[in-house]
Amino acid sequence: MASAVSTLLAEGDSLTTLELKISFLKPVWDSKLRAEGKVIRFGRTVALASCDVTDESGSLVAHATSTCMVLRGDQAAGR
Repeated sequence: MASAVSTLLAEGDSLTTLELKISFLKPVWDSKLRAEGKVIRFGRTVALASCDVTDESGSLVAHATSTCMVLRGDQAAGR
């Protein structure tokens, strides 16, 4: 999710996670997983992203959301 948000950042900007929630929907024992993150909202200081994790058959095994704070200028220095 942070990778999805980072694609919208200006050069020199950074981000940090404020909240992360994951709902695990079923167990996975032996399967390749696919995680697809997308940005739901990208504001001036806060971004919201989500991620669906599916197994090889396309069945949803987990869903996550993340709230990120966008750091700009002096806030982003050294991060």
